[in-house]
Amino acid sequence: MNQGEVPTAWHEQPAKGRQKNQNARRTKKNGQPYFGYKNHINVDKRHKLIHVYRVTDASVHDSQCLEMLLDPENAGVEIFADSAHRSEESEQLLQEKGYRNRIHERAYRNRPLSKTQEKANTRRSHHRARVEHVFGAIAQQGGKILRTVGIARAKVKIGMMNLVYNMRRFTYLLKQEVAW
Repeated sequence: MNQGEVPTAWHEQPAKGRQKNQNARRTKKNGQPYFGYKNHINVDKRHKLIHVYRVTDASVHDSQCLEMLLDPENAGVEIFADSAHRSEESEQLLQEKGYRNRIHERAYRNRPLSKTQEKANTRRSHHRARVEHVFGAIAQQGGKILRTVGIARAKVKIGMMNLVYNMRRFTYLLKQEVAW
């Protein structure tokens, strides 16, 4: 089941297959196992509103969703992201689309970051922290656990969580009388 194949016993008992989440996948992050889905988002760093989101199974690497998350309507020309998004392909894609690459530098084994790269990452982290606040707020809304079966239901549930977050954030911004 981990690799997407369905056990043969489920073909004989179709109801059993309906009770299992056949679309979710397993992954590990920092040695901790996860099972389920990921919420990939594009956030306006000024207002912390979600502009674009994509839902994938947990095994999809963040870098595979970069192009889908780019939003030409979002006025920013700088793209801030963690080092998981850094690759030659992503750098080329951002350059072709006219974005300035502000993706974190990545250290490799036996090749640590230079002091200049560390300072650049620190500056970038100030911008990225605003996106992490969004994930924290969604988690406070109960967004860590999905009790759905299937990716279609997970997409709806995650989409609704993102919508509720945006509504709460917009209400806060109105109360603060933020200049638009």
